[in-house]
Parts: sequence; C-alpha cells; structure tokens
Amino acid sequence: MDHSRVPVLEALEEFRRRGDVAYGPPGHKQGRGTDPRVAEVLGIDVFRSDVLTLNGLDDRRQSQGVLSKAQELMADAVGAERAFFSTCGSSLSVRTAMCSVAGPGEKLLLSRNAHKSVIAAVIINGVRPIWVHPKFDGERHLAHPPEPDDVRRRLREHPDAKGMLLITPTDWGTCADIAGVAGACHEADVPLIVDEAWGAHLPFHPDLPVWGMDADADLVVTSVHKMGGAIEQSSVFHLQHDRVAPEVLKQREDLLGTTSASSLVYAALDGWRRQMVEQGHALLDAALQRAKRIRAAVEEMPGLEVMGQDVLDEGLAADYDPLKIVVDVRGLGVSGMQAAEWLRAACHIDVGGSDTCRLSASITHADDDATEKLLIDSLHALTEGAPGIERLPEVRLPEPAALELEQALLPRDAFFGTAEQVPAERAVGRIAAEMISPYPPGVPVVAPGEVITAEVLDYLRSGVEHGFLIADAADPTVRIVRVVVRD
Repeated sequence: MDHSRVPVLEALEEFRRRGDVAYGPPGHKQGRGTDPRVAEVLGIDVFRSDVLTLNGLDDRRQSQGVLSKAQELMADAVGAERAFFSTCGSSLSVRTAMCSVAGPGEKLLLSRNAHKSVIAAVIINGVRPIWVHPKFDGERHLAHPPEPDDVRRRLREHPDAKGMLLITPTDWGTCADIAGVAGACHEADVPLIVDEAWGAHLPFHPDLPVWGMDADADLVVTSVHKMGGAIEQSSVFHLQHDRVAPEVLKQREDLLGTTSASSLVYAALDGWRRQMVEQGHALLDAALQRAKRIRAAVEEMPGLEVMGQDVLDEGLAADYDPLKIVVDVRGLGVSGMQAAEWLRAACHIDVGGSDTCRLSASITHADDDATEKLLIDSLHALTEGAPGIERLPEVRLPEPAALELEQALLPRDAFFGTAEQVPAERAVGRIAAEMISPYPPGVPVVAPGEVITAEVLDYLRSGVEHGFLIADAADPTVRIVRVVVRD
C-alpha cells in the first residue's frame, strides 16, 4: 500500500483549501467564533481543523471512504487484518473489546492488575470475571503480567470462559509472554484480547518487545497518545483471525463510542502511521540509544536503582520496554510520589508515573538531547536534594497474597446493589460496593464485590496519610467505605 498517503489529513487539507462554510456543528465554525483569548492559548488552527467527518471531510454515504482508507493503511502498517480508529481513548476501547467477546453473565479471564477502566467494563457489561492473578514481585512490590500456565489452568477450571484479556506492557514496562498466552487461549478455542495501551510503538522496531499481532493475539488495543505521536484520546483496535467478528466489534464500538468523533484524533492517527512507516525505525533507534544512555547515567547515581534486564533474569517477566525508565527511589529514603512532586517543584519536570517505591519516565521518538540532559540532571539533583524532603508516615505495604481478595458478588451486582457507607473499621469482612484505586497507576486495590480485609484497609489508609490520591472512592480518605447492605 502507498503509505505516503494520509486520507484524513488530505481530506482536511482539501476542506480548508476549499474554504467551505459549515452550517452545522461545531458551533465555533472552524474558529470564526472562537474567543481570541482561547485561541491565543490553544492556537486557532486547532479550531480550523475541528471538522465533522460526515458532511465535512466526507459525505453522508462515506462515498470517498476517507476513514476506511486510513484504517486500511493502519492495519497494513502494523500487520493486522483490520484496524478501527477510536476517539475516546483506550479506556473505552478496552470496554468495547470486552463487550465484543463476552456478554452479561458470561465468563471472561482477566488479569487482576487491570486498570480501573477494565473493572468499569466488568460493571457495565455484567461479565463474570475470572481473575488471573499477576506474578507478584515481593522485593519491588510490583505486579508483572501472568504467565501462560496460569492462564491455561484457569481455562481448565472454567471451560465455559469466552476469552482472556491480558494487560501488557504494564504501566511499569514489564511484558507478558503474549505468544504463550495466545497459545493457551487458542488451545481452548477462545480469543485473546491484549490491552497494549502502552505499546503503540512496538510494531516499528525489532529491538522492542514483541507486538501483540505478531504474537498471535486476536484483538489488540493501543493508546497511540501514550508512546506514539497522536493527540490524547487516540486509540486503535487491531484485529486478526476469526474469533472476534469485525462487524460485532464495530457494532459494540458504535454502541459505546461517540457520534461526534474528532477529526483531530483521526488526522493525528493517520499522520502518525505515515511517520512510523517512513521514519519509525530510525526515530525509535535514536530513542533506544537515548534510553540506554539515560539508564547508564542513572545507574551511577547513589540511592537510585533502574529496573531492566534484572526482572528477566529473575524470571519475573517475559520482556520489558527499554524506553520506560523505571527508577526505584527507596534508597533515597523517600517514596516515588514524593520524588515526583520534588522534581515537579524543583526541576519543572513531570514524570510519567510514581508510586510508593518508584517513578517512571517514558522516552519516545519525540525526545532530544535537551530532554535527555534535563532528565539526567534532574535525577542527579534529586539525589542531592532528597535529604531535605520532609519524611512522611510510611505506607504499610501488604504481602502480595493479601491483595488477592475473595470475589463474593459479581462486580455489577455489588456496584448497583443496595449499599451503605460505614466507618472503615466496620467495613472489614463486608463486600465492597465501590472501586478503591490509588492513582496513579489506577489499578483498583478493591473492586466491587470483593470482601474487604483489615490488611488492605490498613494499606489504603496509610497510603492516604502518605499522599495517595483515591478519586473513585466515595470517601477519598477511606475513613468511610461503601459496602453492600447485608440481607
């Protein structure tokens, strides 16, 4: 296929060349009505390019096939049979994928280290989750993806399961054996969905972890805004084989997605695909070399430890993304959250993620010598400034087994059932009616329908004292907990 073509961008360019005047949405009419004070910050071209796909870039019959051509090019670029663009982020794309495989009351295997968007899908869809617990790393207090044998065992225990959702890479860059998990699923003749939100760049360089399509996954969801070059909310479904029908996926996306899709997202996805096909290998090669230099520099800094090949040597993960710089800061006597806040205040840099033990920084094709130096200098400054950071109460981290809570009710039944709010000390032994997710990374410690334990409450409340943000709980301080009313 001719990857120099960018159907959405070309249609948008032609629209602007013609100078069409629209008498429908958006109401700002390509920036004519935009407040100059807003345009000064956002740029007037954002509004000039904000065009409805139908009767703007294409007609009501989609006779020019602008979007379908762009999607065909994307599929060809990454080795998928079909690709579908989504403008609502991978949170919605994952929900769509799950709804395409399992319906209300049906079983679906899920990695328990899933983002809250996955739990939300379970609640909305009414699916019966069969949790596949991740491989816990006790030393790092980290969850790595589950292994093929774990998936195979759960499929034997639940032969009526409709498929599996696997999260890889994790927020911290560790990767699953996708091919092994796909093999386990296909032995049972069920599809494997891969939430590869952090892996949009993987198809474009051989030194990166294996790409889900190449590893025989059936349906892969990527967030192109995370490690790629598209704007926020840019997501793509990639499909192959016949275990998930494309018409079913399209209908489920139509059910959940917006009817006012953003041409800005479509155009950014289209342009990023062209860039990666034409220049991706060279751009990512430079990023990999940059990440290698950063890792080497940080490894020489006292009190910091960079995660990498060691997790493979210890048999904890199948691979890791070298572009994700994950730095354990416990040797400095502070938490990752404190380190992240110090870096923002003192060095004006925002890291990609942080938790009790570590912080992470993503290196992409967009980085250059200046951002490389800034990150190294800032982390060096952190090692010198750490003694002056105020010491906060320690987070009481539980043993990994304490995080495997009993699922007493379906998440949907617990979330929508009759509930009450009780003091935390009275919530022990009760069934949760809410999600409780420290953010970032937004993985629920407690999901609706799970039995709350004293260890988990102690962990969450000590975390709040230290600085956890828990936005989805009824009470972000976790002094009050929403639980299912007893019969």
